[in-house]
Amino acid sequence: MVTGVTTTTLPYVADPPARPRPGPAGTRHAPPGRLHRLLRGPEDDPVWARPLLVGLLVLTGLLYLWGLGASGWANTYYSAAVQAASKSWKAFLFGSLDSASSITVDKSPAFLWPMDLAARAFGVSSWSILVPQAVEGVAAVAVLYAAVRRWFSPAAALLSGLVLALTPVAALMFRFNNPDALLTLLTALGAYAMVRALEGASTRWVVAAGSLAGLAFLAKMLQALLVVPALGLVYLVAAPTPLARRVRQLLLGAAAMVLSAGWWVAIVVLTPATARPYIGGSQNNSLWNLVFGYNGLGRLSGNESGSVGGGPGAGRWGPTGWTRLFNSQFGGEASWLLPGALILLAGCLVLTLKSDRADRTRASMILWGGWLVVTGAAISLGKGIIHPYYTVALAPPIGAIAGIGATELWRRRHGAARFVLSAAVAATAWWSYELLGRTPSWHPGLRSFVLVAGWASAAVLATRWTEPRHRAVMVAGTALAATLAGPAAYTWATAATPHSGAIPSSGPAGARGPGGLGRGPGVAGAPRLGAGPPPGAAQGRGRFGGFGPGGLAGAQAPPPNMAAGQAVPGAGTGGTGGGGIDGILDGSRPSAQLARVLEAGSGNYTWTAATVSANQAAGYQLATGKPVMALGGFNGTDPSPTLAQFQSYVREGKIHYFITSGLGRGPGGPGGGGGTSSEISAWVQSRFSAQTVAGVTLYDLTSPVAGSAAG
Repeated sequence: MVTGVTTTTLPYVADPPARPRPGPAGTRHAPPGRLHRLLRGPEDDPVWARPLLVGLLVLTGLLYLWGLGASGWANTYYSAAVQAASKSWKAFLFGSLDSASSITVDKSPAFLWPMDLAARAFGVSSWSILVPQAVEGVAAVAVLYAAVRRWFSPAAALLSGLVLALTPVAALMFRFNNPDALLTLLTALGAYAMVRALEGASTRWVVAAGSLAGLAFLAKMLQALLVVPALGLVYLVAAPTPLARRVRQLLLGAAAMVLSAGWWVAIVVLTPATARPYIGGSQNNSLWNLVFGYNGLGRLSGNESGSVGGGPGAGRWGPTGWTRLFNSQFGGEASWLLPGALILLAGCLVLTLKSDRADRTRASMILWGGWLVVTGAAISLGKGIIHPYYTVALAPPIGAIAGIGATELWRRRHGAARFVLSAAVAATAWWSYELLGRTPSWHPGLRSFVLVAGWASAAVLATRWTEPRHRAVMVAGTALAATLAGPAAYTWATAATPHSGAIPSSGPAGARGPGGLGRGPGVAGAPRLGAGPPPGAAQGRGRFGGFGPGGLAGAQAPPPNMAAGQAVPGAGTGGTGGGGIDGILDGSRPSAQLARVLEAGSGNYTWTAATVSANQAAGYQLATGKPVMALGGFNGTDPSPTLAQFQSYVREGKIHYFITSGLGRGPGGPGGGGGTSSEISAWVQSRFSAQTVAGVTLYDLTSPVAGSAAG
């Protein structure tokens, strides 16, 4: 039995009760108020700790909020779901794409709920959609600080939070409306709860950690569970209580995880299919198919029914392998401090081999290192849809390992510890130099500074020259500047650039090498509901290129003389031609003229229009504020609705227009979507009259061609 906890670092000390202090005239002062305690922090903190924390959070907030509205609707797919939820609680609960709840988004809906509530409170706009994401980013930095500060110094906690805030992909995701922002916050909260659980073998905190993992599942399904092995392992190894009790507590935590996610799963599974929307992303209207297929094990195996892109075999979405996190597609997102973090992780584990089982430095490395290794391996080896921005899940563990490892080895900079620290700084400086070399014309002087300053400080760290305090401060400051300058510059470039489309990317333009994901411009969406993109809307990165001999080529901007809402060849924004990957992943951009036509008489219909693929439908829906049916869901491959169902809707007068997109897929299309969208397109075009508005072809489903029947 473990009767005590031996630590290699100073443990967190709770604030002592405030005591009245005598005044100059014999009077007694009242105890400090809550505001004073908040600003001052724990009594054992140095006076600079809390002001620096406040400064870090304020600067993070400014970084994530500044110019946020320039991205417009950002990801129009999820913005349309927010617009739907602002009008329908049913759409809110299920995560429907439209307020009439024809189909859901292809994720569980919890990540939408903060945006949904903000849209209900303040109206649907780019700010009400994106500000909650930025707030989640600031909260994630604060949570990481708190988790590290429980056991380690304020310097370690501040460095951890700073690394997270300055990771380029973190700035990207916390300024965007994809699911990863809430996922990152909830997993960080789960790690904090586990830190609290380890302090006193607390069942309550173990249950809290499990509950947070379950809530993270509701944000992005099985990706959230990649953190669970680290949570379980560290408690099993380091909790100061007998093994049998540790196992029982972990079982309770697992039960809490199931319950915190299971209530929503039970609602979806037990609701009759006729009373809820079709489960987008599934091929059989089954939540289980979505969880374990398209959004689950299929991401690892590549066997994703209904997916698009790539082909069978290794890496449908790019090369896989242990170096994937460093390649031209993924490297600039989150790998800046990854080589150094791995060195610090290995060094701290080796240096604590002979420590007590409950040693806090080693426990921290198991927790954050386990998170990093398991998640990194899944992203590196996954053969299905793995996008570079998924690496935001690595930012908290990289930050924690960097902060804890660097400060602990600095505190013990004698013998082997100083050589490990020196190697970490040298490796980080070299890798930053390499990453900056991928954009050689972008601030070339920064690249030289990173390498020279980093290697010089690493060389000094390997000696005893840092013993005097003034030298130590100078060397530490130089090393910190060298290791953070590269990611800080990329983060600033990310925040200064509007982003739109389904697959955004961080850093300056051209940061990805040949064969990487496209960095073509994507027109930012509308800043308010009921209008298309404003004239001169900023061009953001994030569109997905078409497939070519060299891999995934960058997408091209629309020709300058093309009318708004007109079909871009191969993009599927309307009209009869094209198709391709761009059309699936980019939102439509209807003109004001087209929006007026769609809005006219829309109150008489359940759906003002229907079109193939959710992103196409999303643009029309955001421009009109009216529900638009997305045939085939996100990829256009979901068998929803069937031809018979669509014909029934038309007979009942529920759909006004059909908008062609050229995205219909036959049975042999990607993912084998059953060909329903192609069948519906062919049926509509053979039976209804067409008109062209601003380059977009509309079929009026209330006007059959003479001599044909509507069903």
